[in-house]
Amino acid sequence: MPLQQKAIIIGSGVAGLATAIRLAVLGLQVTVFEKNSYPGGKLSSIQQDGFYFDAGPSLFIQPSNIEELFLLAGEPIEKYFTYRPVAIACRYFYEDGTVINAYTNKQDFAEELQAKTGEAPERLYNYLSRSEKLYQNTGAFFLQHSLHKAGTLLSPGIVKALYAVQKKYLLNNLNQVNSHAFSQPHVVQLFNRYATYNGSNPYKAPGMLSLIPHLEHNEGVFYPEGGMISITNALYKLALKKGVTFQFNTAVEKIMISNNHVQGVSTPTGNHDADIVVSNMDVYFTYKELLKNSATAARLLKQERSSSALIFYWGMAREFPQLDLHNIFFSADYQAEFEHLFRYKTLYHDPTVYINITSKYQPAQHAPQGMENWFVMINVPANNGQNWQQLKADARQYVLSKLSRLLQTSLQPLIETEAILDPIMIEDRTSSFMGALYGTSSNSRYAAFLRHPNFSKTIKGLYFAGGSVHPGGGIPLCLKSAAIVSNLIAAHTRQHN
Repeated sequence: MPLQQKAIIIGSGVAGLATAIRLAVLGLQVTVFEKNSYPGGKLSSIQQDGFYFDAGPSLFIQPSNIEELFLLAGEPIEKYFTYRPVAIACRYFYEDGTVINAYTNKQDFAEELQAKTGEAPERLYNYLSRSEKLYQNTGAFFLQHSLHKAGTLLSPGIVKALYAVQKKYLLNNLNQVNSHAFSQPHVVQLFNRYATYNGSNPYKAPGMLSLIPHLEHNEGVFYPEGGMISITNALYKLALKKGVTFQFNTAVEKIMISNNHVQGVSTPTGNHDADIVVSNMDVYFTYKELLKNSATAARLLKQERSSSALIFYWGMAREFPQLDLHNIFFSADYQAEFEHLFRYKTLYHDPTVYINITSKYQPAQHAPQGMENWFVMINVPANNGQNWQQLKADARQYVLSKLSRLLQTSLQPLIETEAILDPIMIEDRTSSFMGALYGTSSNSRYAAFLRHPNFSKTIKGLYFAGGSVHPGGGIPLCLKSAAIVSNLIAAHTRQHN
């Protein structure tokens, strides 16, 4: 490989940071351009009136993806990043008063489901066993390789992966798979929730998504010391250690192309040459704004956008012992909620509410004494021009009414401080088109194959990483996209040297 071959990364989201590290390890001279004043993209934080909040992703699974980066870089991870296992993946609250602790220990979880719902333990064991096999035999292959290279499609691995997929996971939606696996509606609803991990509808998304519970209940859930921002901080420090250069407050205006090969990027500070450009920006905006290719951008819109989020960051003036690190307050009519999100593109009056409280694990650091930091999120549609001022006001009332009723406490007087994040703000801050958190949804059996590839088929030297391209959104998949991109770049470089 030529020494100091130049690579430019557009955006310092988690995939951009991981790609920068991997390319630096390969020996490239790497520069990251970031329009914001900080790294991390959605994986950022808020500090307000003595409260700390994770601003975006709040669930930490598969730490092996991060450990792999430090192993490749030859750096001891413990100097940068530490984490601990979580005993309860999530605490679920239902309208009839049922509360289920989804323990990460399978036996404890099975006993909990039997005690609270009457679900036979064997049903959970069988489900998680199938989930593990589906992930190991099929999911792992598709998540680690480009689906758009002939070498992948002709490899023995894909034959084995496809052979392991049963028709029910392709032909049935997630709700149908879960309804067959479990006898109790509360349990079906609990496992239907996993469709939201990539912004999809369990009544439309394929049963293949039943591999996701494996990651929590077979591999485990973890808490990163310092909150989720510690992931960003660790990767940023590692990138600096490996010689990566960062240009903050510098938005890329154009990807320069000559003879169908990238030449670098243009920014307000001038042109910057590079042999390789990796866009960690939403692929739609990459084509529309940076490549000035409106036709390709328009074709991308044929795929349905994923859901977005409306988040209230509330500093609460007291502690709630009945809540845990991760909490879900379910809608009484889950299917109606998703109909409103994806069909009517609006809110449902009884939304499912997620609350993350990191002060449960770090009370002194994340909230004043005797108080809690609540990250309160509901799924909302991507921005289609709705009246978000009205929707935010409505949502706030829906959430306060629901939580006050189920917690038997008037919450409004307890809010010491508040910040809000809506789809318009998500798009503005992270260049996520329409504020869609995961790019496109998985509401079809072909969704995985329709995601944009990690490379350009027409422009040499142009690659894509992040949640809007293969293999999808969420921290684990974004980190895997970085691995796919770096492997593609390494293979291409070897072929030409």
